[in-house]
Amino acid sequence: MSHQKKLYSNRCWVNGILQPATIHLQQEQISAIVLGKPTQLTDDFVDYGDLVIMPGAIDAHVHINDPGRTEWEGFETATKAAAAGGITTLIDMPLNSSPVTVNADAFKQKIKKGTESKRYVNCGLYGGLVPNNLDDLEELINCGVMGIKCFLTHSGIDDFPNVGKAELEKAMPIIAKYNIPMLAHCELTDKPDSQTEKSDPGSYQQYLASRPKRWENEAVALMVDLCEKHNCPTHIVHVASAEALKTIADGKRKGLRLTAETCPHYIYFYAEAIPDNNTLYKCAPPIREKANNQQLKAAFKTGVLDFLASDHSPAPPDLKELESGNLMKAWGGISSLQYLLSSSWTSLKGDLTLEAFIPLLTEKPAQYLSIENQKGFLKKGMDADLTIWSPEETFVISKGLNLHKHKISPYFGETLSGKVVATYVNGTEVFNGKILNESPGKWLLKSKEM
Repeated sequence: MSHQKKLYSNRCWVNGILQPATIHLQQEQISAIVLGKPTQLTDDFVDYGDLVIMPGAIDAHVHINDPGRTEWEGFETATKAAAAGGITTLIDMPLNSSPVTVNADAFKQKIKKGTESKRYVNCGLYGGLVPNNLDDLEELINCGVMGIKCFLTHSGIDDFPNVGKAELEKAMPIIAKYNIPMLAHCELTDKPDSQTEKSDPGSYQQYLASRPKRWENEAVALMVDLCEKHNCPTHIVHVASAEALKTIADGKRKGLRLTAETCPHYIYFYAEAIPDNNTLYKCAPPIREKANNQQLKAAFKTGVLDFLASDHSPAPPDLKELESGNLMKAWGGISSLQYLLSSSWTSLKGDLTLEAFIPLLTEKPAQYLSIENQKGFLKKGMDADLTIWSPEETFVISKGLNLHKHKISPYFGETLSGKVVATYVNGTEVFNGKILNESPGKWLLKSKEM
């Protein structure tokens, strides 16, 4: 396939506005951007009409579970699903693979496994902070991880234990030195507010009550305090409690190096409409009430929330307890990688313009990952990662079109707006309604210079 192409649309996301432009791709980069439509059309010219051409979507929170739990997902199926969803770069979390990515050896095993697999999109890796790996942290960071992730409550995986304030106090000065983010799953677990959560293990309302907002609010407050104390870039993953937004906003007003994301499932679904005994909706923190989730949406307008990420957390059907409907036993996680763009746009199109929405999947995550000189913008010299989609077109999510390893997702049957038409990764078209037989994904490793 030729790596020289000229892609035209009436709606290219160039210089912060949607405008007619022709994007020239040469090998793996954008070689030129010419406003308007060329008068002489050549064989390598593709006219996408009114479709939106934007930088490739970046998903900064994905669980691929490879190596060791490839039966849960794996690099090939995850990156294929990502490409079909318009995602050109994803960053993989350090847990759910085996071994967990908490030292240099485990990092190298993951790189080896990913290198041997087909990768349809670019992949970066986070490292993990657990109670016993402080001495391994600098070597792990020097491998090129994009950040260090921790849990403040049980992760669900016994070989990735949670940390507390004492470990964070020691780790954050090290992480700050390397100018990468400390990512935190924010729930400080104590006795659940609900004393009856086990009486009906299929009740969604009881599951919701068993993980109160208070847990999340207190954990976010701890991380914001530590961010200020250690001047360490700090990222709050999957914000679900709207009550925590004020703490994040106050930290940002102080100029702290603080970022926060939420996920489509926290703004698309809401607790009042989730049926009992349906474990497809189980995640932690839980999907909360409609009024709460409306406040999360509003936080994109104010910049309190920086971007969207899928937190794709797949599991085999038996671990999801689909037959028993037991929310207390089921693996917590939403299978959603392929639907990040469409579910996000469907949720937010009533609240945000297209111009305000696009950066939430492109330049904002690129800036958070410090890759904005390579990705997240359509500019000459940038990597030729492009997502081409129709914000107006609706489609029904079906099992048949799903490319995840397991065809289970709460999105099945939902009608979404924002159909992905084509995805280019490093100048190669990998999706155009079907996956093309290419594997152009590259590793994204953090520069090792301090």
